[in-house]
Amino acid sequence: MKRSLLTLSLLAALAGAAVSMPASVSAGPTEDVQAAMQSLKTKAAALGAPSVKGEDTIAGKTVPVLYFGQTKVNGDFSLVDSVQKEVGGTATLFVKSGSEFVRVSTNVKKDDGSRAVGTVLDPKGKAFAAITKGDAYFGEADILGKPYTTGYEPIRDAGQGVIGIYYVGYPKK
Repeated sequence: MKRSLLTLSLLAALAGAAVSMPASVSAGPTEDVQAAMQSLKTKAAALGAPSVKGEDTIAGKTVPVLYFGQTKVNGDFSLVDSVQKEVGGTATLFVKSGSEFVRVSTNVKKDDGSRAVGTVLDPKGKAFAAITKGDAYFGEADILGKPYTTGYEPIRDAGQGVIGIYYVGYPKK
């Protein structure tokens, strides 16, 4: 009897300690990517439902115009920059253009320091494969020749068709 009471007391103490400790002492790459993705999707949803209307020229390419509500995001960097300011890393909104996904709003930089608008998602990458099946992808990816810890989720229109991609990522150290 004493032994089972002692065991129960120990278990209760351990359970109490586990509950009072923070779930994570410091955020790692996975937690950072999840938090950044949630921020990007929440901020986009606050603008309204995603849709594509008309066409626009981005970096010399004619692509559909991505909207959230009445807000045109092609060439508008306020949403991706607000996510970067809040959680760090990089953020991008891609629009589906034919069989490609084109960056229309991004704070990913090219080697010359300019925003990588008009560049496309690597059609041979794991993220592309997942998105074209309608799935999300979280993991490592090569972004313009540099390794990142990333998250990609489909942007869906009212009919649940994939019209673009939410992307967030952090350079690997």
